Amino acid sequence: MASIHTTPHHVRILKSMVLYYNSMKWSSTISAVATGSSETAIFTDQNQNQEKEKLVLPTNDSSERLLRIRHTCAHVMAMAVQKLYPDAKVTIGPWIENGFYYDFDMEPLTDKDLKRIKKEMDRIIGKNLPLVREEVSRHEARRRILALNEPYKIEILDSIKEEPITIYHIGNEWWDLCAGPHVETTGNINKRAIELESVAGAYWRGDEKKPMLQRIYGTAWENEEQLKAYLHFKEEAKRRDHRRLGQDLDLFSIQDDAGGGLVFWHPKGSIVRHIIEDLWKKIHMERGYDLLYTPHVAKADLWKISGHLDFYKENMYDQMSIEDELYQLRPMNCPYHILVYKRKLHSYREFPIRVAELGTVYRYELSGSLHGLFRVRGFTQDDAHIFCLDDQIKDEIRGVLDLTEEILLQFGFDKYEVNLSTRPEKFVGDDDIWEKATSALKDALDDKGWSYQIDEGGGAFYGPKIDLKIEDALGRKWQCSTIQVDFNLPQRFDITYVDSNTEKKRPILIHRAVLGSLERFFGVLIEHYAGDFPLWLSPIQARVLPVTDAQPFSILSTLLGSYGLRPPLCVCERLFLLIRNTISPELVLSALIAIAESATDHMTADGSHSRDLTTRRIIGRGHESGGLYVLESQVPRPVACSTVLSPFDIVSRVNLPNTIVFH
Repeated sequence: MASIHTTPHHVRILKSMVLYYNSMKWSSTISAVATGSSETAIFTDQNQNQEKEKLVLPTNDSSERLLRIRHTCAHVMAMAVQKLYPDAKVTIGPWIENGFYYDFDMEPLTDKDLKRIKKEMDRIIGKNLPLVREEVSRHEARRRILALNEPYKIEILDSIKEEPITIYHIGNEWWDLCAGPHVETTGNINKRAIELESVAGAYWRGDEKKPMLQRIYGTAWENEEQLKAYLHFKEEAKRRDHRRLGQDLDLFSIQDDAGGGLVFWHPKGSIVRHIIEDLWKKIHMERGYDLLYTPHVAKADLWKISGHLDFYKENMYDQMSIEDELYQLRPMNCPYHILVYKRKLHSYREFPIRVAELGTVYRYELSGSLHGLFRVRGFTQDDAHIFCLDDQIKDEIRGVLDLTEEILLQFGFDKYEVNLSTRPEKFVGDDDIWEKATSALKDALDDKGWSYQIDEGGGAFYGPKIDLKIEDALGRKWQCSTIQVDFNLPQRFDITYVDSNTEKKRPILIHRAVLGSLERFFGVLIEHYAGDFPLWLSPIQARVLPVTDAQPFSILSTLLGSYGLRPPLCVCERLFLLIRNTISPELVLSALIAIAESATDHMTADGSHSRDLTTRRIIGRGHESGGLYVLESQVPRPVACSTVLSPFDIVSRVNLPNTIVFH
C-alpha cells in the first residue's frame, strides 16, 4: 500500500512553509496616521503596471459649492417629477453624502421613468432659471401650500419653529419650503455631472405605519471628471460588496426562515471570527484586562435602573414573562459589567479595573434598514469598561488609544479620522468633572500625536467621547472604535470605592470598543480585502489536490495541519476542475501533487498530459505579498519538463529534491 513518510529534511521543508505562515501572523511594522480630513481618495487608473492616479473627491463639508449644487439638484428633480407626473405629492429632498434624494407620494417608478426625469432635469438646467429666496409669514405659507394641495408640506410647515418661513423659487415655475443654500441659477449645474441612480421605497418619517413613498436617489458633482471617478468607485464597491462575497466564499448567511438581521456564521467565516477573537483576547489580557462572560437576558428592572427603558426602548425587543417576572434581551453589556464590579467593595488601591467581553446584544431595527452585516438585529460587541480614579483618566485613555492602534494595525488599517465630542446643552455631572475629563481626552490625543477634530457640544449627555473611523482600501470611512467617559451609570447604580481616608467615593467609568461589532467589522474586512484575506486570516490557507483518489494525500493534509496551516484535501473532482476551482480569492497557497503512474505518463501543472515525461511535483501559489515556492522531487531518470505554470501565478522557482518520499 502506498504511504507517505517524512525525513528530517522533509520536516525542514514543511517548517519553512509554516515559518512563512507564522511571519504573516499578528505582525506589523507600520504606524497609524490620524487625520481630520473627510475627503475621499479615489484611484482612477486600474492598470496595475502603472502608478495609480489618485483623485481626491470633494465632500459636502469641504466644498460649499458642491453642497449647493446637490441641494439645488434635489429641487430641480422634484420640479421635473411634478411636471411629468402632476399628481405626485412632494415631501422632503435633502443633500446626502454623495448626492441627493427626494421622496414622492406617487405610483411606483421604473428605470425608464428615471431616464425621462433626468431628461426633464437637463431641460430645466439648460433654461438657466434663477433660484430666488423669499420670506413669508406662517399664515401665507400655509395658504400657498393648501392651494397646491400638498399635505406633506403642511406637516413640514407645522414642524418648523423659526420665523419667518423661507421659500425658494426656481424661476416663476416652481417653489418649495427651504432654508437653502442653493446655487444662483440652474445654469450653474453641470448636467453632465449628474446621474439618477436608483429608486426605492421609504416610509414617510421612517414610520412603517405611515405611507410608503418613492425615493429617487441621485448623485451630483462639480464636473464630469468627478462623476466618472465616483462611478468607478461605485463599481469597485459593488465588486467588493460583502453580501455577494459572503455568499460566493461561503462565509456567512442571513436565513429568511430564521428572521432578518440574524447572522449565521458558516465554517469558513467562523474560522476568521475565531482568529479575530483569539487575537482580541490575547492583546487584552496582555494589557491587563479581565475577560467576562455574561447572560444574554436580565430582569427588566435592570434596564430601568440603567435608564435604557426610558431612553432606548424603541431599540429594545419586547419583554418576556418568566415565572411572573419580566425579562429583557440585552441591548448593551454595560449594566452586566457594573453588576460584576458591585459584587464586592473596592479599594482605591485596586484601580484601574479593566474588564472586557465579546458580548452578544440584540437591538430592534426596521426590516427596511437591515443591510448585510452592517445593520443587523443581533451582534457581538467587543465591549470593555474601565473603572478608574479622576487622575487616572488621561493614562487610561492613552492606553486605550495604544491598544486600538495595535489591534487595527493587525488588519491593515493605518489611517484614521478622529473626532472628540464635548459637553452638550443637556448633561449630567458637574462642570468640574466634565472639564477634567475633556482635558484628559485632549491630552491623551495630543500625547498620541493624532490629529483630531473637535465636535463642540456633540458629546453624549453622560460624558465626552472620542470616535475613530478607519479608512479602507477604497478610501471609505467606517465608524468602529469609540471611547466614552460616563458620569451617569456610576450614579444610577450607586457604585463606589473606599478612598485613602476610608470614605466612599464614586469611580469614573470609561466605555470603549475597538472593532465595534464583530459582524460589522467582518463585513468591513471582506470589502477592504475584496475577499482576498492575508495569509494569517485566510480561512483556507492551502489545498492539497490529489491526482487520483488512490493516493494517500490525507496524510499530507494532516501533516500540514499539525504545523498550524489550514489545508483541506480536495477530492471527488476531475483534476482540471480542482485546479480551476483553486484559483480563488479565498485561497493563499495551493499544492498540486502529481505522481507518475507509469514511466510514460506526465502531468503538467495545468492538468494536461504528455507521453514522454514522468515527474513528481508539488507546486505552490503564494499570496501577492510573497511566499512563492515550488517543491519538486524527480524520479531517478532524465526528465524534460514543459510545465505550464500560469494558472498558479508562480514567478519564482526553487528546486528542493526529495521533499516527499512515496513508497
